[in-house]
Amino acid sequence: MTVTIPARSKSEPRVEDDALVRGAGRFMDDPRLPGQTYAAFVRSPHAHARVLTVNTDAALKAKGVLAVLTAADIKTAGVGSLTRHNPLVGRGGVKLVTPFRPALAGDKVMHGGDPVALVVAETHALALDAADLVDVAYEELTPVVDLNQAMKAATVLYDDAPGNVAIDWPGMTEDKANEAEVDRLIAAAAHVAKVTVTNQRMVVASMETRGATGVYDKSADHYTLYASSQGADTLRGMAASIMGVPNDKLRVITQDVGGAFGMKTPVYPEYIAVLVAAKKLGRPVHWMSTRSEAFVTDTQARDTVTHVELACDGNGRFTALRVRHLCNQGAYVSNAGVQINTVNFWRCLPAMYDIPKMDVSVACYFTNTLPIGPYRGAGRPEANYALERAVEEAARLLKMDPARLRRKNLIPAKAMPFKTPIQTYDSGDFPAIVEKALKLADYDGFVRRKREAQKRKKLRGIGISCMLEHAGSMPTETASVSFPGGDKVIVGCNVQSTGQSHATVFSRLLATRLGIDAKAVEHRHGDTDLGLTGFASVGSRSAMCAGSAILVTADLMLEKASKIAAAALEAADSDIQYRDGRFEVVGTDRRISLFETAQRAQAMGESLDTKGKAEAPLTFPNGCHIAEVEIDPDTGHFDIVTYTAVDDCGNVLDQAVVEGQVQGSIANGLGQALTENAVYDSASGQLVTGSFMDYGMPRAHDMPLELREATHAVPATTNPLGVKGTGEAGTTAAIAAVMNAISNAVPNGAADHMDMPATPAKVWAAVQKGMGK
Repeated sequence: MTVTIPARSKSEPRVEDDALVRGAGRFMDDPRLPGQTYAAFVRSPHAHARVLTVNTDAALKAKGVLAVLTAADIKTAGVGSLTRHNPLVGRGGVKLVTPFRPALAGDKVMHGGDPVALVVAETHALALDAADLVDVAYEELTPVVDLNQAMKAATVLYDDAPGNVAIDWPGMTEDKANEAEVDRLIAAAAHVAKVTVTNQRMVVASMETRGATGVYDKSADHYTLYASSQGADTLRGMAASIMGVPNDKLRVITQDVGGAFGMKTPVYPEYIAVLVAAKKLGRPVHWMSTRSEAFVTDTQARDTVTHVELACDGNGRFTALRVRHLCNQGAYVSNAGVQINTVNFWRCLPAMYDIPKMDVSVACYFTNTLPIGPYRGAGRPEANYALERAVEEAARLLKMDPARLRRKNLIPAKAMPFKTPIQTYDSGDFPAIVEKALKLADYDGFVRRKREAQKRKKLRGIGISCMLEHAGSMPTETASVSFPGGDKVIVGCNVQSTGQSHATVFSRLLATRLGIDAKAVEHRHGDTDLGLTGFASVGSRSAMCAGSAILVTADLMLEKASKIAAAALEAADSDIQYRDGRFEVVGTDRRISLFETAQRAQAMGESLDTKGKAEAPLTFPNGCHIAEVEIDPDTGHFDIVTYTAVDDCGNVLDQAVVEGQVQGSIANGLGQALTENAVYDSASGQLVTGSFMDYGMPRAHDMPLELREATHAVPATTNPLGVKGTGEAGTTAAIAAVMNAISNAVPNGAADHMDMPATPAKVWAAVQKGMGK
């Protein structure tokens, strides 16, 4: 089935825009429920400590205070561990260690910001005042803060994690013979490019912070959780399990979400605590994170060190790849947190290149820092950065132009579907993508531009990043089509829109399939009462998974409607055809509209309301990004003068949305490359960069002076829309493109092994070294 959505003019607003620009959006802190109370959390000031006593007497006597909850209340409520992670098996059959994570810490706190108590009061201000009156006595313990400390294991955080190892993962299978073969190929190689790269820890910093409101209906023994999430059904499944109640006893509602990026997928302690408090009080309990809280409570990202060895023969052909990936997993295992650093990372290799043999293993360690969780890319940027820096190192060893080396090793289009040592790519034309990017970037004219820059006493560099990622993650998704009356149809989705334009794209998709005006379609999501299941909007999966489910559901509905139309038109089922929003009897002018058919079905005691399910296997978005920088050697300041992005996201459903997704993801990537760095004090475990005064968010002046963007669509063969996903392309590709460009600009290899973020101070120091000053 091929569905081509008519192009939307870039000047035509999205469906979402009207409410948002008028301030009519409904974000987490907007609703005020009858009888609503307000929560404030008492949090640990220590990274690692025993909780000796929690004295709540003074807080309970404070003005307006309704309750103070501690770990004892959570235990009485029968709440389980917040840790919810897919099983993973490591080396020697040893399973992933998943420590108990409480909603409120009772025995120990494991990171600064760990919640210890919850104060509920009539107003937010009163709750905050009373929280200051809760007296917690701690016995400080030695914290484990970074990978080096974790691996030395002078302090072991969990008894069931010797050496602080959460998992030592050899890949999906432990293959000693393959490891030996890779060892042999690397030992025999004419050249071996060796690099060690660091992905620094990052704060997600969504525009809207997290929040939650817990509601309990005693008469029905039923909970409702309002939360800023990326999928109501996913959140409900985890939260109900933690609360020890069946799914049908918990409703989750998510309205507008002001940015998520993966961070709003997990269940957090606050969500469970407000549910327990709501039951205790019999009133809604609302909590909204402050920005300061967000810095010490939201899952964080990256924090990896990767050792790469890329073997090449004398002609520059890649023969083997060995990767040892080390991860600071934080204090707890967040949902998908270890999956990111193992399976997600592993699946991105060998990217666009034909590398016959690979040995990729991962070790994840516990520390007293915030847990690592999903963040735009989620393992993909780490893998691509490591490989592309190794390719750049190989080009230096071989004294070969980096573009030529890449061309030499690209998987040809005629080889598709192509089986790598890990998986099979269904589609792609990597050489064409690279050539298009090189042309758009005017790669051949770079030498001239470099000479012109030298005349202005500037250093110019160019960097290439060939990117391939996997999109889709969990393949199953559901959708619904319903008719509320009149000339309107509702498309229901499980996946949550957090800025991806679902209402615009999915409404137009259904309208196109049904041959009706898109204005007749209303999009709904974010409510488990819709009865839709699936997974969250992560991993660039929404278009391929939810889009496929919408098509399947539309066809199921039309199959039912055709029989109703046949009866209404007094014709045989076989004589009915559907087109342009109407059923008609073949060869006659007798017809009935879809909406009239829905009304006729209702009059007959039937319904066209339909739910459907689809499976969409993995796809492999890919692209080539090229950054060109110009550095002032006197200050280290540099501009990204041009940034070229050519991406294959499969069939494009909405050009403006795709361009916006790529631009936004490039901004995410440039933030990591240039400014962002979450720093913990190595002695105390305190987050040093705990505000925007210290944590460097990317700004407009950090963006490219010129962005050249194009698509090169090769349809996916694994879903009916032929889409691949696009939301993480720039984040995955940008960091290597920029760092390779800086390396290319700085003389004498002085920036070849520079770690991110590439601040002006670092660049200046590298320039001075490279120029022998």
